[in-house]
Amino acid sequence: MSPRDQRYDVLFEPVALGPVTARNRFFQVPHCNGMGHLRPAAHAEMRGIKAEGGWAVVCTEEVEFHWASSTSPYVEGMLVDDHDIPMHARLVERVHAHGALAGCQLVHSGLVAANLEVRQPPMAVAAVPVDGIHPVQARAMGVRDIVDLRRWHRQAVERAMRAGYDLIYVYAGHGMTTLQHFLSRRFNTRTDGYGGSLENRARLLREVLEDTLELAAGRVAVACRLCVDELAGSEGLERAEIEELLGLIGELPDVWDFMAGDWDFDSVTSRFAHEGAEERYVRGLK
Repeated sequence: MSPRDQRYDVLFEPVALGPVTARNRFFQVPHCNGMGHLRPAAHAEMRGIKAEGGWAVVCTEEVEFHWASSTSPYVEGMLVDDHDIPMHARLVERVHAHGALAGCQLVHSGLVAANLEVRQPPMAVAAVPVDGIHPVQARAMGVRDIVDLRRWHRQAVERAMRAGYDLIYVYAGHGMTTLQHFLSRRFNTRTDGYGGSLENRARLLREVLEDTLELAAGRVAVACRLCVDELAGSEGLERAEIEELLGLIGELPDVWDFMAGDWDFDSVTSRFAHEGAEERYVRGLK
């Protein structure tokens, strides 16, 4: 076997992620796989195999943290009550068995969750039709709903920590999360303290980050997955506004996970995109 090119040595060095340390720079960001809560044993094994293969950090897919935001019949992770903790603990155990860190990405889907099975009207940043093929109308979240969302998220963070996760994601990306919908002019038409200026539109994201950091209390790392360009021109999030946002909350999370566009743009395979296809969107943000 030929010696490794020294240019890649940095990839094998440990790196601190807030209060935890990854053994190398190979970081499996959250991604869905269709197993989720329906096939938890298979899901745990799949993530465990990634850890065995050498990844230092292995994350879940989207994990729904309240039944009032449900993407069923699509299968994702769930952490809505204590009964869901054992399947997450099993995943964490399989990842830890190979010396890797386990991360959990919590999600409230808002205007992309049709709630077809729970039969609960979706709630979102504004009263708009659900983004998808289903003819469902979302209702605008009131202040009480925002308080509830923060409480549900805190409860899910506590459950994730009880399951043994080393890293918790606050998720504002892919055009699929309520936190991004509040942040973006494309969706947020509110006129209260959560709408209008960037500082107001970023208020919920800041509050959820601060809630999560308070609960983490230096025991687990906190990551934030953020869409840095919605590729919607001046109607959506663009680079200049993201730089302003990072001036407001850039120092809060232990880890930033930047992405661009919606999930299909972010998930394009190497067969159809050149190497480092998103680098131009994130260059310089650090």
